[in-house]
Amino acid sequence: MLEIAVKGSKKYWVWIIFLLIVIGIGKLAYLDQFFNGLMITGMSRDVSWGFYIANFTFLVGVAAGGVMVVIPYYLHDYEKFHRITILGEFLAVASLVMCILFIIVDLGQPVRMLNVLLYPSPKSMLFYDMIVLQGYLFLNIIIGWKVLEAERNQVEPPAWTKPLIYLSIPFAIGIHTVTAYLYCGLPGRGFWLTAILAPRFLASAFAAGPAFLIILCYIIRKFTKFDPGWEAMQTLSKIVCYAIIANLFFFLCEVFVVYYSNIPGHKTHLQYLLFGYHGYNALVPWMWSGFILMGAGAVMLIIPKLRSNYVLLPVACAMIFIGAWIDKGLGMISGGFVPSPLHHVTEYAPTGQEIIITLGVYATGFLVLTILYKLATTVKEEVNG
Repeated sequence: MLEIAVKGSKKYWVWIIFLLIVIGIGKLAYLDQFFNGLMITGMSRDVSWGFYIANFTFLVGVAAGGVMVVIPYYLHDYEKFHRITILGEFLAVASLVMCILFIIVDLGQPVRMLNVLLYPSPKSMLFYDMIVLQGYLFLNIIIGWKVLEAERNQVEPPAWTKPLIYLSIPFAIGIHTVTAYLYCGLPGRGFWLTAILAPRFLASAFAAGPAFLIILCYIIRKFTKFDPGWEAMQTLSKIVCYAIIANLFFFLCEVFVVYYSNIPGHKTHLQYLLFGYHGYNALVPWMWSGFILMGAGAVMLIIPKLRSNYVLLPVACAMIFIGAWIDKGLGMISGGFVPSPLHHVTEYAPTGQEIIITLGVYATGFLVLTILYKLATTVKEEVNG
């Protein structure tokens, strides 16, 4: 099937070349980091995780969000998701590729990644994170490829793919749960020390992943002859709506507990993010923008007339996707490190080179996604005549 990827329209090749240029620019910026180290980033002794890990955390959620089309279709025979299930699986593949690349660039030197393999420690969350991330990536590649191949040949997928599909569901939950445990396993960071961090992560994942999938469905409808199905997109939008409401509810629970208990080590982080702390307020507009976007997007999806509007639906999904990126990305990372356990404030902002490297990683992910979606949509066009 790979031969499909080298055939395409002029627009397809312009997009591919654009992505390759962005990847090339990102690689040049990364070479500077490779030779000079993480000094080119805005990270410091007090803020040791930055923009790379923020995007890693968010994209793990986007990958996990793919399970919201797998569960209804495979466990509940929800036939309307038949057309978009493969799109959800391939979105997970591209997201996981970006996640792994963000880990590599965050390490400074890629060979450090071998430490997890050469010195495995069952007590380390990183050990389990490596297992679930790679496991979920390979499961989605194998399942997506064999299901698409069977569809092209108009036969049933091999019987052995069924257990792998069922296995992929706990892996999807696992990748984001383990990511949350990476944070709440650090007792000195009051912002992350909460039992509902994993549920918060999953709620935002089940909103951001399907929201982006709906936007991708719009793009597919515009540039290909394949129609993912309006009813499927409407059902998916309801999932996005309830998931983002759950995410906002969990956050309000955090706010209540922190302010009602009045524990300084926990309260200062929310104070810094939402209202500023001792004159430091760089993230206040950023965080409020995120919550306004998520709240307004949720309201638009609750109202049936707005949710079923062909123009407003992608707008609401984009608002929720960007809002979740702000909340679970830089907000979650900076909120945990600032202020420090000694209540010192060292604010963090990504440097230009960090942003360029990040764009290079995103371009790589979109290149993978473009090729996989090209295969999927072409096969579906062939099958549907």
